[in-house]
Amino acid sequence: MSEYYDGTKLLSMTDINGRQPEIYLSSGNRSIGKTTWFNRYCVKDFKKRSKKFCLVYRWNYELSDCSDKFFKDIQRLFFPNDEMTEKRRANNIFVELFLNGQSCGYCVTLNNADALKKFSHLLSDVDKMLFDEFQSENNHYCPNELNKLLSIHTSIARGGGEQVRRVPLYMLSNKVSIINPYFLSLGISDRIRDDTKYLKGDGFVLEQAYMDEVATKQLDSGFNRAFKNEDYVAYSAQNIYLHDKQTFIEKPSGNSSYIATVRYGDTNYSIRFYSHEMVYYMDKSVDDDYKVKLSFDANSHEEKFIMVGMANPYVTMLRSAFERGMMRFRNQECKHAFFEMLKYGIQY
Repeated sequence: MSEYYDGTKLLSMTDINGRQPEIYLSSGNRSIGKTTWFNRYCVKDFKKRSKKFCLVYRWNYELSDCSDKFFKDIQRLFFPNDEMTEKRRANNIFVELFLNGQSCGYCVTLNNADALKKFSHLLSDVDKMLFDEFQSENNHYCPNELNKLLSIHTSIARGGGEQVRRVPLYMLSNKVSIINPYFLSLGISDRIRDDTKYLKGDGFVLEQAYMDEVATKQLDSGFNRAFKNEDYVAYSAQNIYLHDKQTFIEKPSGNSSYIATVRYGDTNYSIRFYSHEMVYYMDKSVDDDYKVKLSFDANSHEEKFIMVGMANPYVTMLRSAFERGMMRFRNQECKHAFFEMLKYGIQY
């Protein structure tokens, strides 16, 4: 077995319908070589077939020295005789990359998605897109980030004389949270398990990459041994997600009473009380006819819902239930929504 990551199998897979995917996701422990492998893959494909690539970043400041960030490590390892340079384009909206003086790709940011629409014709020769660190460790995503990524991909994929063409998107990340916006949108959050190695959906494939050798070396380092009790060390080296604790994720047994429908974002959730176990349970199986419907902020508010504040008896009841260990959730998505609705001092 190789000591480092190899994405060959991921790129050879078909989706759940047996068709060629356009989105390839790799989520795994740190330092196994995901970024190195895909960066090298992009450069090798350009040198062999002149196929250009587009690097996707989140924030505008990340465009600074992006050629060096992308190429420095792989140059030392694989391309010592090659040189990569960059030029700012379209009033610094994006960056063009050059390998040995020849245009090989671009760097764009999600935060500039709207402005990029006007210059999409300049990116019409892109063959593939690479989005590294799609899961944010500090949960800091762009406003409407998913829509921004869709906009950029749509702009690029309509080029080259075609209305729609295949432009594969490679998305890489360490394991941060299964309720990141991409897993939620693709329906991964509900399906993924601790022992999942590969997961297929319509148009995408996901791998959970884990390498024991790398994890062992990380845990054995003096620095990580000193901080071995910290969650971040386990996340960095082990096969776990940083922000996802399975505490309170279970379905109670027995009969239940419907308490309320609560709304977060565009999704309605149900709150039930199981008297046999003396716990409240939150999931997405909603009774639309039940009259108690609560929203917690203006963005979630809609007709037939009552927007409540921190002094509302329902808010007090749910906060108290959690503090006394009486809340249960169907999955991480429900748990996350609960905390977003009740940000009044609850820590998780």
